[in-house]
Amino acid sequence: MSAVRKMSNVAVAMQSALAAPKTITAITKAAPGVLSSDTHGYANGDYIMLEIQGMAQLNNRVFRVANQAVGTFELEDTLTGTVLDTSAFDDFSSGTAKKITFGNSVTSATTIDSSGGDFDFEDTTLIHSNVKSQVPTSANPIVKSMELLWDVANAGQIALKAASDAQELRAFKFTYGTGGPIEVFVGYVGFTGAPTGQAQSVIKSPASITAFGASSYYQS
Repeated sequence: MSAVRKMSNVAVAMQSALAAPKTITAITKAAPGVLSSDTHGYANGDYIMLEIQGMAQLNNRVFRVANQAVGTFELEDTLTGTVLDTSAFDDFSSGTAKKITFGNSVTSATTIDSSGGDFDFEDTTLIHSNVKSQVPTSANPIVKSMELLWDVANAGQIALKAASDAQELRAFKFTYGTGGPIEVFVGYVGFTGAPTGQAQSVIKSPASITAFGASSYYQS
């Protein structure tokens, strides 16, 4: 039986700092895939944001570093928890990695809803068939919608507002329960800080995070 989890003790962290980019000179298509970067300086368990040309499967993704060594490192696989197999990926051409510091905590959310992630389809019906056929193309972005207890002095809301005003990508880390599964991704924040509510109800403020690229999931 699968584990039953409740939306409780959820930690929401947003990037507070992004280190200078480290140039990636090569990524092997192998099991595991090895990334080459002469001066990366990463430690195992570091979270990094990748901007990759050519190997599209890694572009705009957040991963954990594994098996770091002088001049090379690997990526922790989101499914197996071991290391990422890049054998079937596209050919790498260039890219960078940036170490993420998750120093902003959002501690005033009362709800989190996820939407999107559904695929668009392209019609492939032949004139010889009387039954339509389709193939999936790309997935729509995942959107995290939250309601926050409105507080103009709350540090997390101030950070969300700054990210929204800047219209810049931010990395996020959602931990679902103490020591529980982790979701990491980059996205754009939408947050005006406007209060909403009905008579005698708690004042709240809506926020959204639209993912820019796929999420990575870790068991803990």
